[in-house]
Amino acid sequence: MSRFWKIALVVIAVVVLAVVGFRLVHKPAGQGKKGADATPPVPVTVVPVVKQNVPVYLNALGTVQALNTVTVNPQVAGQLMSINFTEGMPVKKGEVLAQIDPRTFQASYDQAVSKRNQDQSLLATARSNYQRSQNPKYSQYVSKMDQDTQRNTVAQYQAAVAADDAAIRDAKVQLDYTRIRSPIDGLAGIRAVDPGNVVGTSTAIVTLTQLHPINVMFTLPEQNLDMVRRAAAGATPLQVTALDRVDAHPIATGGVLRVIDNQIDTTTGTFRLKSEFSNDANVLWPGQFVNVQLLVNTVDGGLVVPAQAVQRGPNGDYVYLVQGDNTVKMQPVVVAGEVGDSHVMIGSGLKAGESVVTEGQFRLKPGSKVNPLKPGEVPAAPSAAELEKTKKDMQKGGGRRGR
Repeated sequence: MSRFWKIALVVIAVVVLAVVGFRLVHKPAGQGKKGADATPPVPVTVVPVVKQNVPVYLNALGTVQALNTVTVNPQVAGQLMSINFTEGMPVKKGEVLAQIDPRTFQASYDQAVSKRNQDQSLLATARSNYQRSQNPKYSQYVSKMDQDTQRNTVAQYQAAVAADDAAIRDAKVQLDYTRIRSPIDGLAGIRAVDPGNVVGTSTAIVTLTQLHPINVMFTLPEQNLDMVRRAAAGATPLQVTALDRVDAHPIATGGVLRVIDNQIDTTTGTFRLKSEFSNDANVLWPGQFVNVQLLVNTVDGGLVVPAQAVQRGPNGDYVYLVQGDNTVKMQPVVVAGEVGDSHVMIGSGLKAGESVVTEGQFRLKPGSKVNPLKPGEVPAAPSAAELEKTKKDMQKGGGRRGR
């Protein structure tokens, strides 16, 4: 190629670049604005940051335990005559649950009473003889030795009567034991023996459980011990709520913390706690597993947002914060804890009244223009003029691409 043609090509290239640069630099202002306006605002759901008192809970898995569990055994041996309770039904303290054949024990009681009557008669005779020997009319005819003997005979029969009284009380206790009574108010379980069997002191009749009130036992990690002890040191007992294991809704409220165990389990690193519920509706049952919420503190004026507003990024948690010009920015936040099942408390990064995005974050980036909507609100349908304008813009864009 000759030197002339090389110079000509260089000149042509310079001219083309100059023309392109001139068009870019002197692009009409309206054209750039029109391209920016072609991207509509992103519709998103927005909620404000609210300030409220936030309860702080510790969650655990608990087991329902009867306040008292008593296995009823006879205290005397004999043939079981009758069962006087209904399985699965409440019984009252002192109510007769079963009857053992009382005839042998009744005979022993009658014998003790008869023996006392006999000794009382002998005591009366001895007293009469002793009192007569002390009478001045007869004392001169009674020797000193006989008087001492009569006095000692009276003391002997007094002791015999006292022993008879003790034997009668013992026989009465044994006789009363033939009526097996409930030691507590509780619920009867399934009976373990049938009438007609000969039972002994090791034979179980039935197990009774006391359901009102009832305990819920649970454990917490040892790192929560100081928090719980400080909270329990207050004048008001800590409140406990029992929740269902399936969908975690409250099934028993109004429970109170009664005991913090005095040691930590070294194998699990946990400590045990005992709570008490009135259980008036019998919703808690011994052996039942429940979720437990222990209220240890209430934060005054905590900042609360829906949990779905918080996003996880490479540098930590953040939210999309809506600014005054309806653009968004990524705002780092620190989550201080959960508030129920759907909200979280923000420790830092937000202020009360600020608006955060809860739905539609996947379409956003810092600086995006948004159309803020309330929860449940849907964006308005475009008007005919807006549809026509969009159609024309698309046609113009397509024509430029065609050229």
